[in-house]
Formats: sequence, structure tokens, C-alpha cells
Amino acid sequence: MYFPSLLFLFSLFSLFTLSLCQTSPKGILIDCGATTRSEIEGRVWLPDAGFVSSGTPKNLSTAVSVSTLSTVRSFPLQNNLHRKHCYVVQVYRGARYMVRTTYFYGGVNGPEYPSPPVFDQIVDGTLWSVVNTTEDYANQMYSYYEGVFSAQGKTMSVCIGSNTYTESDPFISALEFVILGDSLYNTTDFNNFGLSLVARHSFGYSGPVIRYPDDQFDRFWEPFGESNSTKASNSNVSISGFWNLPPSKIFETQLSANKLEPLVLRWPAPSLPNSTYYIALYFADNPESSREHSRIFNISVNGLTYYHNLLPTSAGVVIFATQWPLAGPTTITLTPAVNSSIGPLINAGEVYDVLSLGGRTLTRDVIALERVKESLQSIPVDWNGDPCLPRQYSWTGITCSGGPRIRVVTLNLTSMDLSGSLSPYIANMTALTDIWLANNNLSGPIPDLSSLKMLKTLHLEDNHFNGEIPSSLGNISSLNEVLLQNNNLTGQIPTNLIGKPGLDLRTSGNNFLSPSTP
Repeated sequence: MYFPSLLFLFSLFSLFTLSLCQTSPKGILIDCGATTRSEIEGRVWLPDAGFVSSGTPKNLSTAVSVSTLSTVRSFPLQNNLHRKHCYVVQVYRGARYMVRTTYFYGGVNGPEYPSPPVFDQIVDGTLWSVVNTTEDYANQMYSYYEGVFSAQGKTMSVCIGSNTYTESDPFISALEFVILGDSLYNTTDFNNFGLSLVARHSFGYSGPVIRYPDDQFDRFWEPFGESNSTKASNSNVSISGFWNLPPSKIFETQLSANKLEPLVLRWPAPSLPNSTYYIALYFADNPESSREHSRIFNISVNGLTYYHNLLPTSAGVVIFATQWPLAGPTTITLTPAVNSSIGPLINAGEVYDVLSLGGRTLTRDVIALERVKESLQSIPVDWNGDPCLPRQYSWTGITCSGGPRIRVVTLNLTSMDLSGSLSPYIANMTALTDIWLANNNLSGPIPDLSSLKMLKTLHLEDNHFNGEIPSSLGNISSLNEVLLQNNNLTGQIPTNLIGKPGLDLRTSGNNFLSPSTP
């Protein structure tokens, strides 16, 4: 099978001897459901109330070994599926973040739901993955999901969403945003893609998960010591020459073939969905082996050549592909080259699913909706995160346009028991065609809507709006319905609205000076 060369990018980096000073990972650590801040291994975890506006904090009755797992935030499962609940975090625009979500169920939904719920997790406007922690929980383990995303704005949102498989209240235990170095995974176009971790392993290693302080970004490198030969390595590897800056500890062990024969790895273990993947494989040979033997081998993935005639050195090398197509079981085979005198080895590997980003609602509309949200009370609980995306999780009452430029086109919050006022910022949503806010408890003046050149219908009836009808409404040529009855409006009905051709105007039940009202 042939794949276009544009799908792949291979590179081989020698390592420098420059050492890195170890600092604590920079970012925000959120202990979901906690009410006080805590410090664990020198890192501060914050309570989550300042980042989320829905859900209920709960304590688990199950004993846990990690304190951040002792609480969760639980989100009510409602009859209307595809409701999302979002954490919104201030970030540095353009910075690259490792985002990690952690889940430990602990039976928080009661004895009638012994198994964890299955639900979606979302980053900004992108459906990240389905969260299914059932197998891990049955083995008394927590589950974590890790991704790499670029901050497209001043905030990032991580949302929990109910899907058709969700049978009880979704939840989350912990949420982390860690700033990554600019070099990490920098062959990925983060304006259009994100990375979702599938597997990251230190081969030949059988100890606890390698993480901070060994990994300066607190990535998790899990042990992977199969039946192949596991050996300690004497390589003294500096990691500063690797774009991805792996911890030097992963080079302390290796998997290798005992003889001059292929080394076959069934890795990653899960059967993979049909997608494209970022694959990075790490190698470092012992100085003694490098001097005494010729270790050269070829690498293939599911029978396709991945790299030819790799010569690992004691300085270390990484071979990576940015978009490699995979589906189903995956086998990595390291085969000795004809001029090799010793079998192949491998130290570590990473595999990410390459996610196409779902896009973002136009910033102008998002800012306007946030101002509208601030002026209202009793807003829908899912008014967090991106208003339009993912499509199945658009905000209640919001309809959005298609195409690459996502705009809000209708606002329908009829009979939602809203109170407060209607922010003038609604006029900044210039793609609006319909505003329906009838049968609520809204008060205050009707703002100037003259900038909404595409507005067709305005339904504000059965509220408590006061003041005069803006005469500028009569200048919107597209208007065909203006329903204002049963409010507290005063003054006179603008003459440019009365008798306007094709306009259905209703104003009864107000306090106008005019003796005759439609």
C-alpha cells in the first residue's frame, strides 16, 4: 500500500549535552468538587468553584490513595440529552497546553448505578473523546485522558456532555492545564488540529508511572515490560536535543531482542479506530554496545516501512510521524538490517490521535452573548463553553450558521423564566435573524437594534419591558414581525412602524399615549 509522502514527516535528532534546570510545571491544577486549596508534592491544587457555574460538589465514601480523587463535581442528567457543563479557564492566547482530565467514580451516583456513566468531553468547540471509565473502575483504578491543544483565545473550556449512552449523572475528579514548551509536538498545526493521547510507555520499565519531577511537564509514561528481554541501560542521555523533551529516565531501561532477530511489539494495546496518528519512538544504545557492535534495524508499522536503517547511538534519537493512518490492532516490528551484528531495541513511545478541531464561534458573537448572559438571571445551565460547537452541544436557545464562519442566527429563550434586562450588546450579533424572548420576566428598555440588518422577527411580548419603542426599529427593512404586547412600554408608537408594509406589529397591553394601538 502506498501513502502520499505529505502524510508523513520523519526526523532524526541527535541529543545535545545541555542540561535542563528542573522547574515545577506551569499551569492551573483544579481539584474538582473540592472546597479548599491543597498542596501535593509542592504543587497547588485549586477548588473548582471559580471555574464552573453548574454541578454539585460531592465527597466520595470510597477510600482513595490520591487526595484529589476524594471529591468530584457531579452534573445532573437532564431529560434533554446533549447538555454540556463547562470549566472555563484563563489562558495565554497562542500557548500550547497539555490538558488532562481525571475520573474516579467511587459509586457517587448511588447503589442503583454501580458502574460509572459514559459521557463526552469537549475542548472549546471540539468533541475530544467519549469518557468510559468502566473497565478501570472495575479494577479499582482511576482513568485519565490527556491532550495537547493550543489556546485560540484568552480562555479555554473543558466541558462534560451527556450523550445517548449516559445513564446517570456525569462527573469529573480533576482537571489540569499545563503549559508546554514551544518545541513540543511542533510539527502539528495546532491552528487546525489537536492531539489526544492514545498511549505513552517506557518500554522495559516496570516501576511506578514516570511523571514530574522526572518529566518537567508532568506527562505520564506508563511501564511496559512485556515478555521480550528487559534490560537496564547505561545510556547517559541528555534530552535537550529532543523537540518533545522526554524525561531522561525513559532511557534507563529498554526492550531488546535476545538474538539477531526481529523485535515485535503489539503496541498500543487497544484496537484503534480508523484515524490518523502522531507516533514518536525513542531509542538510545549503550556506549559499550555502540563500540563493540553494529546495531542497525528497520522499523515497520503493520507491515509498512516506518524508518529504514536506524542506527541508535548513546546520545539517543527519536523517529516520529505526524499523520500516520492506523485502524484496528497495531504491531510495531523492529527488524535487524543485513549488516547488523546485534538485535534491535526500543526505549519508549508515544501515540496521539490527531483531532481535527471543530472550530469556534465568531469572537464578536461570543463576546456579545457573554454580555447578554451577564444581564440575565436564571439562564440555561449549559450557557458555557463555545455557543455553537460542537453542533450537538450548542447552547439552549441558540441556532448557528454553517460554513467556516460560525455565527449565531437565532436566539429563542421563550418561556424560560428569565429575569433581568436585555443587554445592548445583543446588537453586536449582526447575523441575527430572529429574537424570541416572549413570556419571561425581563424588564428595562428595549435596546437599539438598528445594526441587525437581517432581523426578521422580534418577539418580546409578555414581559416587563419599559420605556419607549426605539424608532430605529422602523429602519430595519427585513423586519416582518414585531410583537411587543403586554409590557410596560410608554410614549408613542414610532410612526415609521405604524403602517409599515409587510410588518405584523402588535403592541396592545402597554401604556402608550397614542389612543389607537394595533
